[in-house]
Amino acid sequence: MLAALALVVSACSDDSSTPTLSPLDAAVGQELPTNASVLGAYVGDIALPDVSAGGEPFALVAEPGEALVVYFGFTACPDVCPTTLSDLSRALDEMGTAADRVDVAMVTIDPERDFDATVEAYLSAFVEGGHPLRTGDDAELRRATDAFGADYSIIATEDDSVDVQHTAYLYAVDDDGNIAIVWPFGAEPDRIRADLEDMLEPS
Repeated sequence: MLAALALVVSACSDDSSTPTLSPLDAAVGQELPTNASVLGAYVGDIALPDVSAGGEPFALVAEPGEALVVYFGFTACPDVCPTTLSDLSRALDEMGTAADRVDVAMVTIDPERDFDATVEAYLSAFVEGGHPLRTGDDAELRRATDAFGADYSIIATEDDSVDVQHTAYLYAVDDDGNIAIVWPFGAEPDRIRADLEDMLEPS
């Protein structure tokens, strides 16, 4: 499945601090030709359990006049996930009060190791009031990642460590439930801020 994937994934392992990045992920600020097909894709019918709300379903669609930023990752990620969420946090800080119109959801792709409390504490360390989403149903998680054109793989290695691969993009969803923006790993906070501000401008 991963071999045929048009999107590029980043590799993380618990015992390594160096991710494997594709040329596309490394091309910060460039267009995303292989990811263009997900722009405009409808994801508003996807809902996953929000552990901060007692497991109530959280629909992946922004509130009216707002934006929702969605990220697929895991808490043991040594660098790709914390870097991405830190960049997003900086972008939101730079937006000032406009950030009140941006919601953030992180979907763990490693629910067997990411418990509810773990995901909630992890996301809150970067974004206050975010939505930590976790499902133990692999079919439900696959439906969500497929809708975003994302993917993941978790493989136990011979030395008892775990090799995790996942798409390293941030996705902005509008209030119609469509993917409006996709940022590659390494997108600068200024770029994220500017894109979100443009997205929130009245049409």
